[in-house]
Amino acid sequence: MSGLCGWYQKNNQNSADEKIIEAMLDKIVIPASLHRSQAFSIDNSTCAALATADFTEQDIFNSSKLMVACTGHIHWKDAALTSLAQDKGNAAVIAQLYQQYGIDLLKQSHNDFALAIIDREQDKTILALDRMGIQRLCYQTMGDAIIFSSDMQAIFVHPASTKALSEQGVFNYFYFHMVPSPGAIYKNVEKLLPGQYIVFSKGQIEKHFYWQIAYQDNNTESFEELSEQFKKLLRDVVKSRLSEQTTGAFLSGGLDSSTMSGILSELQETADTFSIGFDADGYDETPFARTTAKQFNTHHHEYYVTPEDVFKAIPLIAQTYDEPFGNASAIPAYYCAKFARENGIHTMIGGDGGDEIFAGNERYAKQKVFEVYKQIPAIVRAAVLEPVFLKMPGATSLPVVKKINSYIQQAKIPLPARFETYNFLNRTPLDTIFDGDFLSQVNSELPLAMQEEVYNRTRSENSLHKMLHLDMKVTIADNDIRKVNNMCALAGVDVVYPFLDDDMVNFAAGVPPELKLKGQDLRYFFKQSLADYLPHDVINKQKHGFGLPFGVWLNDYKPLHEMAHESLLTLEQRGFFHKDYINNLWQAHNSEHSSYYGVMIWVMMMFEQWLEAHA
Repeated sequence: MSGLCGWYQKNNQNSADEKIIEAMLDKIVIPASLHRSQAFSIDNSTCAALATADFTEQDIFNSSKLMVACTGHIHWKDAALTSLAQDKGNAAVIAQLYQQYGIDLLKQSHNDFALAIIDREQDKTILALDRMGIQRLCYQTMGDAIIFSSDMQAIFVHPASTKALSEQGVFNYFYFHMVPSPGAIYKNVEKLLPGQYIVFSKGQIEKHFYWQIAYQDNNTESFEELSEQFKKLLRDVVKSRLSEQTTGAFLSGGLDSSTMSGILSELQETADTFSIGFDADGYDETPFARTTAKQFNTHHHEYYVTPEDVFKAIPLIAQTYDEPFGNASAIPAYYCAKFARENGIHTMIGGDGGDEIFAGNERYAKQKVFEVYKQIPAIVRAAVLEPVFLKMPGATSLPVVKKINSYIQQAKIPLPARFETYNFLNRTPLDTIFDGDFLSQVNSELPLAMQEEVYNRTRSENSLHKMLHLDMKVTIADNDIRKVNNMCALAGVDVVYPFLDDDMVNFAAGVPPELKLKGQDLRYFFKQSLADYLPHDVINKQKHGFGLPFGVWLNDYKPLHEMAHESLLTLEQRGFFHKDYINNLWQAHNSEHSSYYGVMIWVMMMFEQWLEAHA
């Protein structure tokens, strides 16, 4: 639970100001209730700084030629480097490797980290992010200067920065319900991508990837061999994440959190697990969590989130995120982490990533069915199937033909665009949602183009692997990790993700796609490997997680209803949306499908709450 910030501008005698860097550090989300430390190295042209609740001074290295700052849970596989890190700190190791290998030092840096290297001798700044994007690093350039930080709001403390809302960033937020990297909610700000580094020198930026997931489409190892490797690796990666202080685990009752809880129970004398419940039909998953806790004999804790809890947390959460964030499950994540901290836990184990490396999301199976259509010869599709089922007059009046018609129409949409057919912004004409002046300033095709770039950058030709690669970027790095990291920081606990360990991700990439998703059986390899370990009910349950019944409570709890309504009325005046769209959305929620329309109301409410907190 830490962050870094700084800037570099050569030969600017007025750039060094200790008060500026202290104010930047104050923007990094670390609760005041925890012991907070900070350090910085600063001269007339350069500055690097760290703020952390678990601080050692060696996280910054400074010499006449080189300055290094790093944060995260960096791991060195070389024993000599590990020893050096324990003695002098990770920043000193990075400095040594940089002087020996240059940017290739990143190949030896593992697990989650963000780092900044200011090379005074060569007049350049290097910023780098871990392979999974667990840490975060943003930057803004102005001429020959660069300002960077783990928290975007810290950048704007620097007097040379510029702060202006990006229309494209706003549009991307409502498309994704968060603002995916490399873009930002502000103009002239970018975020590093997972596995990326940038080099800034003389006002110019070079961007490169030092690593990408190496999927294997045709691994010939047997199921038995892979399964044994997997079970050993699971224990190793969880063990490597145990803190010297008390470690607990999130337990939603799903496959991933149950697996993490089970292994934690083997490695600690007492394994504390934490679940969130809801007094709302269809949302409470605590019975599955109890099943897991009973099987592994964990010291289990449950907290039931109430509508009042949600009401109280909304402004706090809006303040915490440096960009608008519309994932409602941030609320239960916060209360779960807070509950753990109140019970003496300092580090939480998160199960995030299992679905995205072992194929556990239902859309993978659904898209596999549509991908079958591409295997039919093109001439048969064009000359027979499509004329009969798409163009024949009256054919869709027959139920079976209508179903085939719908299948072909969806199958003809290529991935990843097919993912977005149910997106709010694709189901309604944009000019009936957004104000015309606002819409004229955005590229409405950019969100899909961003997804296509990631999808097609996959080092695999298999469609499942391409979907997994896209989800590792969008679902994990841009969404789930941002959700859990920020909420744990707000609650005052650290968080680690064993499924996102470099070795685990590399291993999963080597499991053949037909073992990850066998027929329509999601996570086949994972489930079969742990069939004798996890509870039967957990193995066979549908994925859920800590979903929030906001749409239901919006009607039942008056303060929440009033907060949402007032937020939408204020947002209506800002010029982004058509007034009729907001009114129709509110009425639709009150009359039907409260959960469905509640999603967009939440996203809009959180945007307005964020604007009020950060304007």
